[in-house]
Amino acid sequence: MATSKLRPLDQRAKQLAQAYAAHRPLIQRGLTVGFVVYVLTAAYRSLASRPVTRRDKEKDVADRKDGKPARVAVDAIFYQRLGIILRIVIPSMHSKEALLLFMHSSLLIFRTAISLYVAALDGKIVASLVRGQSLQFLLNIIRWLLVAIPATWTNSWLSYVQNKLALAYRTRLTKEVLGMYLGDEADGPEGKVYYKLSNLDDRIKNADQMTTHDIQRFSTHLAVIYANLAKPTLDVILYNYQLSQNVGAEGLVLLTVLVQTSAALLRALTPSFGTYTAQSAALAGSLRHTHSRLSEFTEEIAFFGGEETEKRLIEREYAELVQHEHKVMNKRWWYGCAEEGIVKWLWGSFGLVVCAIPVFFKLPGISNFDLGSRTESFVTNRRLLLSSSDAIGRVMYLYKDLAELAGYTSRISLLLDTMSDMRKGKFEKSLVSGATDGENGEILRGRGRVLLSDDIQFESVPIVTPNGDILLRSLTFHVKPGEHLLIVGPNGSGKSSLFRILGGLWPVYGGIVRKPLASDFMLIPQRPYLSLGTLRDQVIYPHSQQDMEARGVTDADLLAVLERVQMGSIVDREGGWDVAHEWRDALSGGDKQKIAWARLFYHRPKYAILDEATSLVPPDMEGTMMEQATALGITLLTVSHRPSLWKYHSTILQLDGQGGYIFTQLDAEKRLAIQEEKQDLETKLLEVPKMKLRLAELQLIADANRRSM
Repeated sequence: MATSKLRPLDQRAKQLAQAYAAHRPLIQRGLTVGFVVYVLTAAYRSLASRPVTRRDKEKDVADRKDGKPARVAVDAIFYQRLGIILRIVIPSMHSKEALLLFMHSSLLIFRTAISLYVAALDGKIVASLVRGQSLQFLLNIIRWLLVAIPATWTNSWLSYVQNKLALAYRTRLTKEVLGMYLGDEADGPEGKVYYKLSNLDDRIKNADQMTTHDIQRFSTHLAVIYANLAKPTLDVILYNYQLSQNVGAEGLVLLTVLVQTSAALLRALTPSFGTYTAQSAALAGSLRHTHSRLSEFTEEIAFFGGEETEKRLIEREYAELVQHEHKVMNKRWWYGCAEEGIVKWLWGSFGLVVCAIPVFFKLPGISNFDLGSRTESFVTNRRLLLSSSDAIGRVMYLYKDLAELAGYTSRISLLLDTMSDMRKGKFEKSLVSGATDGENGEILRGRGRVLLSDDIQFESVPIVTPNGDILLRSLTFHVKPGEHLLIVGPNGSGKSSLFRILGGLWPVYGGIVRKPLASDFMLIPQRPYLSLGTLRDQVIYPHSQQDMEARGVTDADLLAVLERVQMGSIVDREGGWDVAHEWRDALSGGDKQKIAWARLFYHRPKYAILDEATSLVPPDMEGTMMEQATALGITLLTVSHRPSLWKYHSTILQLDGQGGYIFTQLDAEKRLAIQEEKQDLETKLLEVPKMKLRLAELQLIADANRRSM
């Protein structure tokens, strides 16, 4: 009875096999088309953004409160940031970058076609060896050598175009960043972003690293990521299509199921490399910033003997970086073990099984199946499988590369977003305690108006520091051209803050400020800034030599300017106008201040802000420079405590450091008389204790004499 039941089943199975064989070409095409669709869908899903969940947002908020870096992942936020940056680096389809991308794509396709030809040629070479066909073997070797010419040419061009792409991306992004970072005079209050990043906002601590190293790393990763995305996807489709023609689409489907199952396991084990990359860049930037501070303040540190402290600070930053890198290396170690075990060895065993199908099973449509044919089929399929496995492996690596790109993208996006906020007047700064409470909060939430005027006039303007400390709640004064203003007061009373508002560096939180353009002001600090460049550049900064010549100024005119500050001999002493030095080291403090005054006389602005600008020059030279500035029509706004300067000013703004001030006309002679009388009285008061002591001694002597009598 059992046999009678099996026979119909055997017959049924035979009928199904015959029907399958009859329709196998159609089934093969269907499976192949399905495979192509699956690969494209899988590639899209692997790149598609993971939605940002409410839990992710809550974790980000908690991390920021704890001082931890924000989470970085391949999600919707990453693609939104990347899209904004891509519109910068590839501005249009007709741009140079778009042309380079087209060339890159064409070369990738051509290289894949060469790889398919080489795989088939490998099989033919081995088959000719097995069959003992010497002539055919030599012809195949000649074909091998001939195909090497376009293959090597293509590989070299791919590397060249990829590097050109990275450089083009970096150039575009650097120009965009520098345009926002430095801006120009036409930007007005929206400019000076480089200053605001350092002084008015806390989000970016090391802008120098972000504008150089991070942009370079991002551009390189972006150029590489395209090749790692387009080439492997194309390879997987073409190699597996050819493989399906050789071993059957059934084997290809089985291989795909096994590979994708193990790939899902590997993806689940992948750490968050994007977050690690962003943290590494931030820690490296912090270490670099610490080193740069040591270089900047070498003299002060040397005088204080602060070597051990600075060493401790650098070692602390380095230890944090090393600790993080050890953590990342440990993660990469076990991930590398899992990755190689799955991609190389497990997938390799799957491939060997698929390659063996034509050897152990007779496939429909293949009639010639001798030893040479089997060998040729195995070698060709094995070469295709290795190439396909490598392509799938690169697709797997792609997620890790994307995660690292996400890290650099977050850094560049933070820089661009912060600079954009700076230009809109939006700042994020840690505020002093109580800054947002009550009346203080109302002042910080307010905004004043800035109007153009030839005069300088403040009407009920609060003076507020970037951290929310209110120095003056309402300042009112008026300075007309030609009325030199002397500003005095203790440290922290708001003297420098007033100048920063005049220069358009700090926001106005209330009232009305009437002033000329920021370009009509020039600042001479106690330690003047000397740029990199020639001696001529120091005098005309920030003009270039072309700007100077366009104004009709010659080197002889510059020499006359230097003569005004008794610095004419410096031209011959240093070797001429075109000699270049590190001028901040080559000149003394007094010479630096004289160069700054020469710069003032060259530019002749409407107003000059002098912040202890004559503290290192002789008194007679100080008076000469003040008089020459007045003769040139420059109105002086001076911060100084030297009484010798009072006679050159007509008004005085005295700040008491407690939120109060006095603005009045300055009678220099009367004030000097009062000052001299005050000093005389103070000197006499210092003698009072000595006089009392002497009086007591005389009293004792007198008493002793009376008793002796």
